[in-house]
Amino acid sequence: MTTLQQAKSLVWAALQALPGNTALVPTATDARSALARYFSPDCQCHVFHPINEAHGLEAMAEKFWNPLLKAMPNLERRCDLFFAGEFDGRFCGGAGTWVTAHGYLMGTMVNDWLGIPASGDTVFVRIGEFYRVENGKIVDARILLDLVDVMRQCGIEVLPRSTGARLIVPGPQMHDGLLLQASEPQEAKLSMESLDRMIGGLKSFNQKDLKSMGMQAFWHPEMMWYGPCGIGTSRQVEGFQKHHQKPFLHAFPDRVGGNHISRISEGHFIASTGWPSVRATHRGDYLGVPATHKPITMRVADWWRREGDTLRENWVMIDLPDLLLQMGVDLFERMRGGGLK
Repeated sequence: MTTLQQAKSLVWAALQALPGNTALVPTATDARSALARYFSPDCQCHVFHPINEAHGLEAMAEKFWNPLLKAMPNLERRCDLFFAGEFDGRFCGGAGTWVTAHGYLMGTMVNDWLGIPASGDTVFVRIGEFYRVENGKIVDARILLDLVDVMRQCGIEVLPRSTGARLIVPGPQMHDGLLLQASEPQEAKLSMESLDRMIGGLKSFNQKDLKSMGMQAFWHPEMMWYGPCGIGTSRQVEGFQKHHQKPFLHAFPDRVGGNHISRISEGHFIASTGWPSVRATHRGDYLGVPATHKPITMRVADWWRREGDTLRENWVMIDLPDLLLQMGVDLFERMRGGGLK
């Protein structure tokens, strides 16, 4: 059995060895050796659209890591959040020891990647990762990237401009998000309880009035919400509701979330992801796309920081290319056409 600390040590070592840390692997051209050292040979790897699935070491290298390294040979990892926890699999499986990370990969984009034309300049790739560890190996990986933001940095806008702020998403305010050593279990319990209270508020939405959720009771007065490109960053509950909740619930009033494959907490931090996490019906305009009245699913990942009894910061990633494809819009086709006119 792998302990929480052993799992953290394993995943942290994997993140340093994989492409994304050229200080340790300055001549790396192939991810296979690093993957073989830390990942199970039949590891299940679920990633962002258009890759979607890359199960097994060969697929993980050939579909994801090697093309990324070719596009940005001097790739460097900037990790802002790193922690772990045990999950009982109560929602849709996934029971076991999970380790999560959030931050950026950064490099000079000298070659095209996934059809995105090379900028020839520095590109920041926001990345969120969840890894399940079993018997000393990573057996399950869930990885989201903000590809819409990569397209934007390469000069192609494929979504209307975010109403929230567009910026490099910062790490936690206190710069304390790398929990490499063990934390106090009681703090993790308080953090999860804080999240559960907020989720309870989300579930009380009456499909008409945002006030029915009582969000002010669960969030710090100066909360920060860091969304993906296309939605943007918001401050305070009022900003969160203006830039995210109001347009989101206008489009998906019957949304049901919380279908998590992982939901963990450690110290003052909590994280969750689902594949999919949300199911809904597209009933209103969203990100410039008229209602299709079709069912949709969303791949979502969240990280929160608790301060006292409330949530102070929330980092959110959504696989928007996958969501928009279900709404009848192929963002990669739009990109190839030069983006929005």
